[in-house]
Amino acid sequence: MGAWPAWRKSLLALEKEEEEERSKTIESLKTALRTKPMRFVTRFIDLDGLSCILNFLKTMDYETSESRIHTSLIGCIKALMNNSQGRAHVLAHSESINVIAQSLSTENIKTKVAVLEILGAVCLVPGGHKKVLQAMLHYQKYASERTRFQTLINDLDKSTGRYRDEVSLKTAIMSFINAVLSQGAGVESLDFRLHLRYEFLMLGIQPVIDKLREHENSTLDRHLDFFEMLRNEDELEFAKRFELVHIDTKSATQMFELTRKRLTHSEAYPHFMSILHHCLQMPYKRSGNTVQYWLLLDRIIQQIVIQNDKGQDPDSTPLENFNIKNVVRMLVNENEVKQWKEQAEKMRKEHNELQQKLEKKERECDAKTQEKEEMMQTLNKMKEKLEKETTEHKQVKQQVADLTAQLHELSRVRTTGSSSALPYPVPEPLILKGRLCFNPRWTFAWGPRGALSLLCARVSPSSPTAPTSARRNASSSSSSPPPWGPPPPPGPPPLGGIMPPPGAPLGLALKKKNIPQPTNALKSFNWSKLPENKLEGTVWTEIDDSKVFKILDLEDLERTFSAYQRQQDFFVSSNSKQKEADAIDDTLSSKLKVKELSVIDGRRAQNCNILLSRLRLSNDEIKRAILTMDEQEDLPKDMLEQLLKFVPEKSDIDLLEEHKHELDRMAKADRFLFEMSRINHYQQRLQSLYFKKKFAERVAEVKPKVEAIRSGSEEVFRSSALKQLLEVVLAFGNYMNKGQRGNAYGFKISSLNKIADTKSSIDKNITLLHYLITIVENKYPKVLNLNEELRDIPQAAKVNMTELDKEISTLRSGLKAVEMELEYQKTQPPQPGDKFVSVVSQFITVASFSFSDVEDLLAEAKDLFTKAVKHFGEEAGKMQPDEFFGIFDQFLQAVSEAKQENENMRKRKEEEERRARMEAQMNMAVALPYFTEFIATINKIQHFDTSKRVLSDCSSKNSVKGNVKIRKAKENSEEGGEFDDLVSALRSGEVFDKDLSKLKRNRKRITNQMTDSSRERPVTKLNF
Repeated sequence: MGAWPAWRKSLLALEKEEEEERSKTIESLKTALRTKPMRFVTRFIDLDGLSCILNFLKTMDYETSESRIHTSLIGCIKALMNNSQGRAHVLAHSESINVIAQSLSTENIKTKVAVLEILGAVCLVPGGHKKVLQAMLHYQKYASERTRFQTLINDLDKSTGRYRDEVSLKTAIMSFINAVLSQGAGVESLDFRLHLRYEFLMLGIQPVIDKLREHENSTLDRHLDFFEMLRNEDELEFAKRFELVHIDTKSATQMFELTRKRLTHSEAYPHFMSILHHCLQMPYKRSGNTVQYWLLLDRIIQQIVIQNDKGQDPDSTPLENFNIKNVVRMLVNENEVKQWKEQAEKMRKEHNELQQKLEKKERECDAKTQEKEEMMQTLNKMKEKLEKETTEHKQVKQQVADLTAQLHELSRVRTTGSSSALPYPVPEPLILKGRLCFNPRWTFAWGPRGALSLLCARVSPSSPTAPTSARRNASSSSSSPPPWGPPPPPGPPPLGGIMPPPGAPLGLALKKKNIPQPTNALKSFNWSKLPENKLEGTVWTEIDDSKVFKILDLEDLERTFSAYQRQQDFFVSSNSKQKEADAIDDTLSSKLKVKELSVIDGRRAQNCNILLSRLRLSNDEIKRAILTMDEQEDLPKDMLEQLLKFVPEKSDIDLLEEHKHELDRMAKADRFLFEMSRINHYQQRLQSLYFKKKFAERVAEVKPKVEAIRSGSEEVFRSSALKQLLEVVLAFGNYMNKGQRGNAYGFKISSLNKIADTKSSIDKNITLLHYLITIVENKYPKVLNLNEELRDIPQAAKVNMTELDKEISTLRSGLKAVEMELEYQKTQPPQPGDKFVSVVSQFITVASFSFSDVEDLLAEAKDLFTKAVKHFGEEAGKMQPDEFFGIFDQFLQAVSEAKQENENMRKRKEEEERRARMEAQMNMAVALPYFTEFIATINKIQHFDTSKRVLSDCSSKNSVKGNVKIRKAKENSEEGGEFDDLVSALRSGEVFDKDLSKLKRNRKRITNQMTDSSRERPVTKLNF
């Protein structure tokens, strides 16, 4: 570190020497391009010297851009353009003008003036005007300008403090602006000049021009006069189109009125009104992107105005691939486009229909494929179970044979002369695994015919006399037949009515109600009816509603709450004549209109109609789908879930049954509920179908959770890397902790996530976890495989055992409900097209085995989890999987983050160590390749001139003078210096003298005309 200042000083001195050498070389190149013969320029072009200069300009650093080197390089390009061949080469280069324009970003005034003089002169060259406009658009993106020419107007208004430099820069800017406005398409097109000038006016150039008059510089004033006079002339000519003297372009009202008057009574007026109407509808938000909509509209109109009949744009195209002529042609053929759109819309609808059919077939195929796979899995499992059952059956058969042999042995031992059966207690029973078991209170007794009877005495442990009574019963069995036998079948339920409810008072005599019956069906009143067995002792025994019927206007009640949906008046006059008129109107309307019957709740009917419209199936198709268990996949799962919300309730069924003779007049929802209620066990069928469709999905959701717990438990139990890490952490803790917290043999696994809480006393950004990872990387590299050994921990940490048990319980209860419905349907006579029994039987077979697998996996996972929890010294009953595995998951994430932070700290440290050396080397490395190319190019050119000179010296002395004269004449013809003259004329304003004189004459003539007609209008003082 002590040698750094000296090395730095030597490096700076070396850089300064190299910069001076580089500057001398470029100056010599500029001089050579200006003074050397034409063959030197040609040789420079052939060696691609221009590309070397442009590459250097694009890649130079900030210090170089503010130095003399930058100015000299621009001078090289200017010198190259001082002859026709070099100028053509520069203009033909794809990036030359853009790269030159990029140099406007420098703060060096000489460089900026040189760039503006080149760009202004290029505007005067054929084909150069549009290139300059494109270059300014390129500079807008390069310098991140809000609008084009923004930097120029800022420099025009900015004061540098030095009068000569300031006037030189402002003169160069104004000469460039005048060249851009008056050359190229601006020579002939008034619209183009107005368009481009408006861009400068919007940037506020007019107040700046008024301020520039204070410099009192003749050359600058000449450019200012030309700008204002050309503007006045153009605005006067533009106003003549509207038969006016002046148009105030700052007044939106005047411009709108002129446009309206111009388009009134023309075919374009409706479109003008449409434009205004949609402009009012244009969204507007202060903080949104709505300004982009207006920008798009502005650019479209600009392009319509300045684009010529050939579809060419004299300015850079605001919108790419936007040709006005082509758009107009498309509008002319709008009818043809409309036909194609209609055809496309028709094909789109057909495509959507085919897509729906395809999706339906794909659902059918997926369902069948899934059923096939599940059947194959079930078949394989049944084969395995059959083999297992066969083996167990053989074992049981062998055990039965052994028992039979023992019984025969006992029969030979019995006493032949005994008149009563003596009980022989059976020795300790043989317990057959899962198949046969004996109760120790069973006894065997010999019957009267030598047969061995089995007596089962159900003895209560608290009864001391139980064995005696059992033996007594056993002794009496020899003289009386055994009392056991199959119980009698239960009697059939009573027919012809419903049994009275329990607790009904038999002595309460209810008077039969005499309720008037309406002539038409009425809306239902949704109440909860009180059972008759609960009326005694209540207020309802004292109420008689028959008195109310005599007071009510039942006709009005019936008309107001009729079940037929038609418009009626709710407020009816008490006048009898009015009632008669209403009655006549009702009669006529009932004859003329088809009345629709609806007895269910209005909101429920509306929601049901919405569901049916989404289903797009008729009632018969829905009924067929439910009976066939949706073999054709017409009912998606989400629609089935919605259908379960519209199951006919008992009250609905009772109301609908009363009006079943009016089926044709029922509303859509009422008819749907009525027809669905005709299906036996409609709700249970629908629930079974929904469960069948969702079963595979639910099992697929549950299995990964169970598998995550199982695999996670195995991983933490078997991980050697985790064991090694815990060992290291235990050593750290015992070493760092003293007293009661030290000398530990283990720790809670939750302590792993507290390692990062201990921070270093040297650097607060370093924790014990960072240090632990460093030690592990160096001493225990195998521990780095921890993430691979515990790859399933993140998934296991997301599983909540309570929710998982709930999901399993839901599956179990759902499967049980489907089995119960299957048993019920087996006892019912089948309906036409009913496939419930066959489809659900197959489903139950497959689903039962699938669910049993899930239950087995869950039991295994719980055992492994309990083992894993105990393995780490935790209490199994108090810790859930999400908590247990969440500790490891959080620790693994912390380890990954700390590992990355360690790597970043290492890289940062290495970067800081070599930053000083690399910074200097990088600054030199950017410009060195291009500078080397410069030197090589100049050496080649000099070598070429030396060879030519040697050949010239070898020629005869008599021809020397003649050759020199010829060469000079040729150089004068080739190097006419016309580009320098063009730049000089542009700088002084002489290039605009002819136009300026013409404008002054026109101005004088117009002023005289305005004086004669007593009109006054300011000419030069126009502010924008």
